[in-house]
Amino acid sequence: MALKKFKPNTPGTRGLTLVDKSGLWKGKPMKSLTSGLSKKGGRNNTGRITMRRQGGGHKSKYRTIDFKRSKVNLSAAVERIEYDPNRSAYIALIKYEDGIFNYILAPKDLKVGDAIISGEKVEIKVGNCLPMSGIPVGIDIHNVELNVDGGAQLARAAGSSTQIVGKSDGYVVVKLPSGEQRKVREECKATIGVLSNVDNKNK
Repeated sequence: MALKKFKPNTPGTRGLTLVDKSGLWKGKPMKSLTSGLSKKGGRNNTGRITMRRQGGGHKSKYRTIDFKRSKVNLSAAVERIEYDPNRSAYIALIKYEDGIFNYILAPKDLKVGDAIISGEKVEIKVGNCLPMSGIPVGIDIHNVELNVDGGAQLARAAGSSTQIVGKSDGYVVVKLPSGEQRKVREECKATIGVLSNVDNKNK
C-alpha cells in the first residue's frame, strides 16, 4: 500500500505522511475472536505511574492471533485483511476447511482468496507455516518460534523478516532484523514471507 501525503491546511497536517489503508476491511472485527483490553495508562500493579506520558487513545479490542498455527495439514482461505490497533502489521482472517475462523499476521503479498496451510511437508509459499528443518537457507521468514510449539515470538512487527543462515546438529541459526543471530531447534515453526505494512517505517 502506498503512502498518503496531506496538504498543510493545519499545523497538524504539515509534513504529515500516513500509510494508505484503503485496501483493508472497513467493518468491525469478528466478535468471537476479540476480547476486552483495558488501558494501563503507564501504571504498574500498585497503580503507580512507572512509564510516563502514556495514556488516552481510542478504545480498542484485542484481536486473538493464532501464533501457533496448530491446525496441521488443513487448508485455509483468506477471507479479508484487517487493520489491528494493537500491532503495526496487518492481520488476516482465515477460514479453515472445517469452518473454523482464526486471525494470523498477514504477510506482504497475501491476498483475499489465497489458500494457505500449516504442516511438515508443505509448499514453500507466502503464508504457509512449517518447521524450519524444511525451509531452505536464505528464504524470508517471520513468526519464528523460540521453543517447539511455544508460539511465534520473533519477527512479528510490520515489514520485518528473518533468514536462516545455517543448519547443523538439529539446530538452525536465524539472523534477526537487528543483525543478532539466534540458535533454535529445527522443529520450531516459522511462516514464509515478509510481514505486511512495509511502509510503516516511512510514516
